[in-house]
Amino acid sequence: MYQSPKEIRSAIRTGEWTKPTTGLAPRFTQANLVIMPKKYAYDFLLFCVRNPKSCPLIEVTDAGSAEPGKTAPEADLRTDLPKYRIYHDGVLTEETTEIATYWQEDFVSFLIGCSFTFEKPLLENGIPIRYIEQERNVSMYSTNIACDAAGIFSGPMVVSMRPMKPSEAIRATQITSRFPSVHGAPVHIGDPAAIGIDDIDKPDFGDAVTIHEGEVPVFWACGVTPQAAVMASKPELVITHAPGHMFITDVKDDTHAVI
Repeated sequence: MYQSPKEIRSAIRTGEWTKPTTGLAPRFTQANLVIMPKKYAYDFLLFCVRNPKSCPLIEVTDAGSAEPGKTAPEADLRTDLPKYRIYHDGVLTEETTEIATYWQEDFVSFLIGCSFTFEKPLLENGIPIRYIEQERNVSMYSTNIACDAAGIFSGPMVVSMRPMKPSEAIRATQITSRFPSVHGAPVHIGDPAAIGIDDIDKPDFGDAVTIHEGEVPVFWACGVTPQAAVMASKPELVITHAPGHMFITDVKDDTHAVI
């Protein structure tokens, strides 16, 4: 297994690693990615500021720069994620393993906190993470929780789901509340219908996982929320990570923890 974020990014860049990044680089921060022309960047920045639970900002690059100099110097956002999504006018038109051919000199890149960051603390406290156990992508759902609009951007909150026993859900809430910059505590526990999810076995993004008898679904705000906003708001061109295929930074997870 790879020993450092730099080694993982190198394996991704060469095509050696093409799968979701869950479980990789424990103790290092993973991030969602959103890239768009500069003319939309202020509106999206404001969208993130108004919706910090779903869109906790880790870094914003200068226009035209593909290097996240604060979180992973010398990395390249055009090649260092396993899979990207291309949206035209809010419609997903392509998934690809690199975006150099799409790159524009006015592109601004946003790195947004990811709940994969608190996987290690949960596991260390004996709390199961089912999608890791089953070697699947995390389950993600669009909800009936509306984000606060900003400029052209609006849309529903997307959540990630992890099933666990009620006592584990209480402990998981305590643990993840220490990580507000990577989504923090859950936004909902229990009945999926209460937040507009009709079928827990049919996630909108990622894979379904097994929920055992006696377990409850626990939902966290998710960094795929910007993709739902893109689909609702229809800017002419936006590039994102494919759900579960994150950017791995050089930043240690514990820098996001609060006492």
